[in-house]
Order: sequence, then structure tokens, then C-alpha cells
Amino acid sequence: MSDIRRTVEAVWRIESARIVATLAKMTGDLGLAEDLAQEALVDALTQWPQSGVPRNAGAWLTAVAKRKAIDAWRRRERLDERYRAIAHDLSETSEDEWQPIDDDVVRLVFTTCHPVLSREAQVALTLRVVAGLTTEEIARLLLVPVATVQQRIVRAKKTLAAAQVPFEAPEPSEWAARLGAVLGVVYLVFTEGYAATSGDRWMRTEIANEALRLGRVLAGLLPGEPEVHGLVALMEFQASRFGARVAQDGAPILLSDQDRTRWDRAQIERGRAALKRADTIGHGRGNYALQAAIAECHAIAASIEETDWERIVLLYEALGRLAPSPIVELNRAVAVSMASGPADALPIVERLAAEGQLRGSYLLPSVRGELLARLGRTDEARAELTAAADLATNQRQQAVLRAKAAAL
Repeated sequence: MSDIRRTVEAVWRIESARIVATLAKMTGDLGLAEDLAQEALVDALTQWPQSGVPRNAGAWLTAVAKRKAIDAWRRRERLDERYRAIAHDLSETSEDEWQPIDDDVVRLVFTTCHPVLSREAQVALTLRVVAGLTTEEIARLLLVPVATVQQRIVRAKKTLAAAQVPFEAPEPSEWAARLGAVLGVVYLVFTEGYAATSGDRWMRTEIANEALRLGRVLAGLLPGEPEVHGLVALMEFQASRFGARVAQDGAPILLSDQDRTRWDRAQIERGRAALKRADTIGHGRGNYALQAAIAECHAIAASIEETDWERIVLLYEALGRLAPSPIVELNRAVAVSMASGPADALPIVERLAAEGQLRGSYLLPSVRGELLARLGRTDEARAELTAAADLATNQRQQAVLRAKAAAL
């Protein structure tokens, strides 16, 4: 049973966005779509141990959920033309023939990022429905309590239902109002795939690749929006390192130790082309284009030592003025430590610690521990790295931090 549960969880991680998107298109109700998908998951847990895992598990879950929707309509005596058409279509389509329409996931993202929702609700709902993250994972990613995430998701679904928001991509004239939220959540989805907040996997590449696919689709829909191309460039650069970030046993390989010959050079070139398109459109580099420019510095450097750290510091300073955040400032501190030494970077980290903006995150004590180690303050460094390991929720990240502390 535990093996089946792991299989169901894996299928859900990979297929959930497409399953929910297909059901939302069918029913016109996002909340109902997710409920139906969850009911199909329960059926899988009870039936697959006896029947075996279907060859196309995503199609099986979708077909079961569709039948549940039809049964509900039948019980409510709603045998209208819509029901008959859907039932006929379902009877004519086998599970193995099922192919999700790519644009359905794009419609799903636009729906969860509808302007009737607050930005916080948009982010939480998209991470839950599109990325398939648990409320606990979302809470860790957003640094908020689990109860807060649950409330945001429930309220968001009720708001969409009350406002009768249709499951569709908006008219082009409405895209601008939603674009910032859409790009923000797409990158959050990618970030969760690039560095998983929990579990025993360093990366969740299937989630990151789905975010990158969505970014590419958006770039095709909105070729004149520089930040869309900036985001695509950023994700291309970061995804180019996937093949070098994990050892055969699943252990993380940090940037300084990666075999750069394993970086995907074709993907790096795609990233550079996307960044060039963003620059060609004009208006100056925005949040994502600046982050992409930083990633480009890493992508084209022959080694960690040959990286243009001074340029990276300047780019982080520009990013901090345009989109200030404690994470940006912490990353700037790392760049400063590489450009001019840990003594110059430590005051930046100490200020962040005093402000308490990253309280509860392993990132700050992790960076502080690294800086203290380089300054020869071994006991303090070991304490910081141990504290960081205690705060980390990803098992692979914990192991890296404990190994660093032990090495001191």
C-alpha cells in the first residue's frame, strides 16, 4: 500500500495541473474541479492495489473525475445539452487517447490569478492548484503559518465562485492587469522545483519544467512584454544547470563544485536569446531581466573564481532598488563576499538578522555561517550552520548543512 501511495503522490505531482485544468474547463468551477480530482485520487488509492497502476494514470484519474461530475449532474437531474455532449464525448474517448490541451493549464493560471483575488490569495491558490503543493509546503515557501495559507485558499475559491469567474484566458486587453501576478506565481512554481522546500529530493524538476513551459507559452502570447522574456531567460539559465546539481545518489552538488561541462549549453543560449529579446523591446530591465542578467554571469563563467562578481554586485544593487526584499539583500551579501571578501559582507547579514525579516528561514544562518567560517570564527560558524540545518525542511539541504558544520 505504501508503494501505491507513493505512486499516486508522484502522479499527482506531475499531472495535477492538467487534471484540474481539464476538469475546470469541463465544469466551469475551479473548486469543484479540485474536489473531483481529489475524489479520483481516493479511488486510485483503493483500486490500484488490486487492479494495478494504469498505463496512463493521468488519463485514468481524469476519466474517473469526469464520471463523478456526470453522476452528480445526473443526481441533480441536470440532463441538459451540456451533460449529453460531455457524456457522449467521454464514451467515445478511451483513457489511452486522452491528451491534455496545453492551453488549459495557461487558462488555469489566468483563472487563479484573477484580479478579484488579492495577490496573496492568487499566489497561494496557484501554488496549490497549478503546482500541486501542499499547504505545508506553500507555508514554508511563503514564510507564513499553515493556517493562513489554508484560509487564503478557501477564501479564494469562494471568491471565484461568488464572482462567477469563467475558466478562460482573458481578452488581450485584460492581460496587463493579471500579468504581474501570473509571472510572480510562475516563478514561485519554478523556484519550488529548483530547490524543493521539503521532502527528500533536492529538486522537483517536473514542477520546474512545467513552469518553464508556461513561461514559454506566455512569451508566445505576449511577445511585446519584456518581463515575460526576462522571466523565461532566468528560468532557462537556471534550468541549464539541472544535470549538474545532483549526484547519482541524489545528494546536492553546490555551484562551486558543479561540473560545468554538464551544463546545457543549448539552454544557456536560449536564455541569452530571451534576455536579448527583453532588452531589444526596451523600457529598461525589470525584476526578472535583472535576475536573468545575474544568472547569465554564472552561466558564461568558466569557474566560480572567474565569475564577474563585481558585475553581479552591481546587478543586485539595481535589483534591490527596483524590487527590494531581504532575499535580494542576502544574495547581494554573498556576491559582496566573493567580490571583496567576507568582512565586507558580514555587516549586511548582521543587519538583516537584527531586522528579523528572515526569522525562521534557514537561509540567513546558512550564509552567516559560511561567512564566519571564512573569517576563521569556527565555533560561531558551526553554531550558525547547525541552526540552519535545524530550520531547513528539505532533508537534502539539512544533510549539506550538517556536513559543513561537521567539517569545521
